[in-house]
Amino acid sequence: MDKGRVEIGVTPASSSGARWEHFAHGADIGIHGIGPSKAEAFRQAALALTAVVTDPARVRPVERIDLACSAPDDELLLVEWLNTLVFEMATRRMLFADFEVHLEHGQLSAVAAGEAVDPARHEPAVEVKGATCTELRVVQEGTLWHARCVVDV
Repeated sequence: MDKGRVEIGVTPASSSGARWEHFAHGADIGIHGIGPSKAEAFRQAALALTAVVTDPARVRPVERIDLACSAPDDELLLVEWLNTLVFEMATRRMLFADFEVHLEHGQLSAVAAGEAVDPARHEPAVEVKGATCTELRVVQEGTLWHARCVVDV
């Protein structure tokens, strides 16, 4: 991946339909998590966030961090979740490769697993500044949940 340029990506769907995607949005990038549950869609959105920076497969899940956030509705909870991850990535100088996400009544608790950034191995493309309310949506369509928004890079 070229420095300063984010590839528009997508992962193949698992048997449950869980996957993440990127979508173009001007100078920024959209992330879209899809899963059979709302929690899985949030998990996939977090993987898409990591994939903006580097290939998640390059990140080893060696350190686990407990995280929590809350918001009055699902859309704002997605923004809070992603911004919590952006904050943790920046302050801990870490990237995350896997997530356990639990949702209940506007509360999100999670464990993020990752490691310290290794520029030579991770080859970070960009730094994510934060999640925005642009194209913000958390909705169930058929049997799958969708969690999407645009992140500022």
